[in-house]
Formats: sequence, C-alpha cells, structure tokens
Amino acid sequence: MDEHSSGGEEYLLKIVLIGDSAVGKSNLLSRFARNEFDTNSKATIGVEFQTQAVEIDGKEVKAQIWDTAGQERFRAVTSAYYRGAVGALIVYDITRTTTFDSVKRWLDELTTHCDTTMARMLVGNKCDLENIRAVSVEDGKSLAEAEGLFFMETSALDSTNVEAAFEVVIREIYNNISRKVINSDSYKAELSGNRVSLVNGDSSKQSQMFSCCAK
Repeated sequence: MDEHSSGGEEYLLKIVLIGDSAVGKSNLLSRFARNEFDTNSKATIGVEFQTQAVEIDGKEVKAQIWDTAGQERFRAVTSAYYRGAVGALIVYDITRTTTFDSVKRWLDELTTHCDTTMARMLVGNKCDLENIRAVSVEDGKSLAEAEGLFFMETSALDSTNVEAAFEVVIREIYNNISRKVINSDSYKAELSGNRVSLVNGDSSKQSQMFSCCAK
C-alpha cells in the first residue's frame, strides 16, 4: 500500500479562471503550474486545464485549474466549464478599465452557474505595469469588499503574488470542505467520478471536449 492510499482521501479541486480576453489568465496559469511566461501568448481557443499539487496541512491537494477564452464567441462552453467548480479567480488587467468594469458581469455569471459557497478571488493582474495603471488598488479592494471576495494584485510576468493567489483560493476551498462535507460519502464519490472523467483522459465526450486543446 502506498502512502497516498493509506489515508483514503485525495482531493481534486476544480478552479476556474474567468475574465475578459487578454487580461493574462493563461500566463497566470502557466506561471503557477510550470513557472513559465510566454511573451507571445496567443488567445486561448476553447478550454485548457492544468493540474497542480499543493500541500496543505500535510495533505496533498490537487487543483485542476481551468482556463477559457475570454472572447464572447466561445461563450457556448459556459455551463460545462463551470460544472463542479469549487473556486474561481476573476481576473482583470490593472491597465485597462474596461476589464475591471466587466468583473460584475463575470460575478453574475458565477452566481448563475455555481454554488454560492465557492471560494472567489478578484485578481488585478499586470501590476508590473504600474506606470500605465488605470485601476487603483483601492478600487480593486473596494469592489472585493463589496462582493465578499478575496483580493490580490499579481504579475504573471515577474511572478508577484501568483502562487499566493492560487494558494489562498485552494486553502479556502480545502477549509470549506473540511468544515462542511469532509465526511460526506456522496462528495467523495463525486470527486472520484471527476477524477475518472477529467484527469485520466477516458474517451467520454466530456473528456474529449476539454482535453483536446490541452498541450
């Protein structure tokens, strides 16, 4: 018996990245999962995800982080994209006010598709571009407080707060699970089901739909 099976518990937490196109969602994910940044990053087509293990309170917690296209024409993936998500990072670009103004719409979409107990963080990305900042830290904080969100400014380019932002969300999800449903057999069964269809890459339509773009 290996060390993981002896505990009998494994956590696989689905987290979604949402926000307008070109706010840096894909680079936040690649910085967190692979410590990479692509200056020539192209727009995400459809959906991609990365699985990253994080240790919390001595337990290995796997976060499956989903990244989607911010462009409206790909919005058809919405309901499937959000299904089963227990955390979300709502990302805007501190140099573009329009992306900050869109946050409310993204939050409304989260409310429509997800459980209200999900862990949510507002992320002001590209804080390395202080010289062309258009959204103040205070505005970000105020919105986060009004909506009950965690808040952090990040830079995928220079790594500022990227790991911290994901880890705050993952820890909050873990704490929620620990408090509420740690002993729920149905929840464990649901996690187990997700692990089969989303991580092991079976041939179900769902798996094909979401893994076809993951490289």
